[in-house]
Amino acid sequence: MKNNYSHKSVLLEEVISGLNLKEDGLYVDCTMGGAGHSLEILKKVNKGHLCCFDQDTDCIEIARKKLSSIGENFTIVKDNFRNIKKRLLELGIEKVDGVLYDLGVSSYQFDTPERGFSYNYDSYLDMRMDQENNLTAYDVVNSYDYDKLCDIFYKYGEEKFSSSIAKNIVRQREIKKIETTFELVEVIKKSIPAAVKRKEGHPAKKIFQAIRIEVNDELKAFEQSLKDSITMLEKGGRIAVISFHSLEDRICKTIFKEKVEVVIPKNVPILDKDIKREFRLVSKKPIIASEVELNLNNRAHSAKLRILEKIKQEV
Repeated sequence: MKNNYSHKSVLLEEVISGLNLKEDGLYVDCTMGGAGHSLEILKKVNKGHLCCFDQDTDCIEIARKKLSSIGENFTIVKDNFRNIKKRLLELGIEKVDGVLYDLGVSSYQFDTPERGFSYNYDSYLDMRMDQENNLTAYDVVNSYDYDKLCDIFYKYGEEKFSSSIAKNIVRQREIKKIETTFELVEVIKKSIPAAVKRKEGHPAKKIFQAIRIEVNDELKAFEQSLKDSITMLEKGGRIAVISFHSLEDRICKTIFKEKVEVVIPKNVPILDKDIKREFRLVSKKPIIASEVELNLNNRAHSAKLRILEKIKQEV
């Protein structure tokens, strides 16, 4: 385990500003990771409390030490954030003032070769965020049939060569099981036309993303968690979501839109100013990184921040 791994939190200033933190508020960081956002939140809620969710035992160990240097008014929950409502209620928490989701895979997980998240390191196909889970990337690659592989590659990776990649995976594993990241990368490379490989980024990027999402059930977990966290929001509270690809952002955008829009039956004489809304978007368009941050942190290029606020009752 690395104790000094480098971690740069994406859109840090925008998140802290967007959450509109109160020093006595109760906040939840659903994706603690390297604790970059958590540290800044904890500094500003010295009279409040911060609850952090993470599935990774190694990350939790590192983050606990960092947070303890700021204060003791925090709780770390080792669990998937899909269980946010259940676990907070167990702690006696019914309402919160803010929730943060940073949906990027933590730098620690990507930069630890043996975790099998990266196509840049040769290691066993794992990709589990919670290492107590049973399903691994090895299981997906070596046991899913052709149709199921095609489906997750296309749906979660938006890979246009899903069919040929799935076909070659099935063919290769009949000869020998695909055990490592580099073995999988080689199969992927052989499945994509040379002209495409020359023009686009790493040929394995989309497939590794798709397998990781499948192993950790990321999209369903996020959708369930986001819906539940909205129900626990105090008046004036906010939810901030940082997404890194279109699938996550689409889920967030759709759920936020459902909460903000009010459907009015046709021919009902009501003005927009007379409609009582329960939620509002803090920014109509997603917030993206500044040029300064983009120059310092490559991970920020695809990041989008959306913020939803539960409107306070009018006096």
